[in-house]
Amino acid sequence: MYENLAGLTAKMSMAAQAGDFHTLGRLEQQCASEASALESGVPALAGAQRMRKIDLLKQIMANDRAIRDVTEPWMNPTEKAMAAH
Repeated sequence: MYENLAGLTAKMSMAAQAGDFHTLGRLEQQCASEASALESGVPALAGAQRMRKIDLLKQIMANDRAIRDVTEPWMNPTEKAMAAH
């Protein structure tokens, strides 16, 4: 599950950097669907599996930051303009 999320967020980051917001939105929906499985809980891991999970979570967080670096500057003025009306 974490492997899938890391892969999806990497694709999302590439789409955001390319300005392909249609693909970004589609991938975001897939990511949300995949992440919803986490709500039911995941088994505790130990050893190498736990370390892999931590590495994947770090990748996911780095991808999220890269996506936000692209989308937040665009979103803030849009949100302000919408709030003004």
